[in-house]
Amino acid sequence: MESETPYVPKVAIGLVHYPIIDREKDIVATNVTNFDIHDIARAATVYGVERYYIVHPMREQLMFVERILDHWRVGQGAKFNPFRKTALTPVRTAEDLQKAIEDWKKNTSWQGEDPIVIATHARPVNGAKPLTFAGAREIMFDQKKPVFVIFGTGFGLTDDFMKNCHYVLESIRGAPPKDYRHLSVRSAVSICLDRLLGPW
Repeated sequence: MESETPYVPKVAIGLVHYPIIDREKDIVATNVTNFDIHDIARAATVYGVERYYIVHPMREQLMFVERILDHWRVGQGAKFNPFRKTALTPVRTAEDLQKAIEDWKKNTSWQGEDPIVIATHARPVNGAKPLTFAGAREIMFDQKKPVFVIFGTGFGLTDDFMKNCHYVLESIRGAPPKDYRHLSVRSAVSICLDRLLGPW
């Protein structure tokens, strides 16, 4: 008897570059980095994420991303490193979160249903609805709801942005007694995807 194919949740992720808090607590737009494009794409592909959106309001930054994607998808990079081409398959760009959600809804098998939007942050957010990793897995695996997980850059998303999401995911806690919480976003994405989508 053949084993049943495991259920793969409907998940997209977004790396948001505005509105972001900087070290002076000002609201800024951060620059897209090459490492974030490639490394997060690899993690997304490993865990079966349908779409990885790089979200930025500036057209110049999105054009930078598109040039990189073209090189590895259809240019010389595609021949040089097919594994990289595969990893970059789910990557898309969008000017804001709503446009990313609309694009995902148009290009998936569950068209029409709005996803549950879950923000992430290194600290609790007053006024936002908290969600544990176990609670998120219940939404994805038991309720089978589409989920869009948002990651911030810089020193994190603004509180107002996160309050407008359905939930804010529990923080990745550091080892006691220091509880250091300043991971690179690439590391945070990998840890979160493993906890959310790993075969536990």
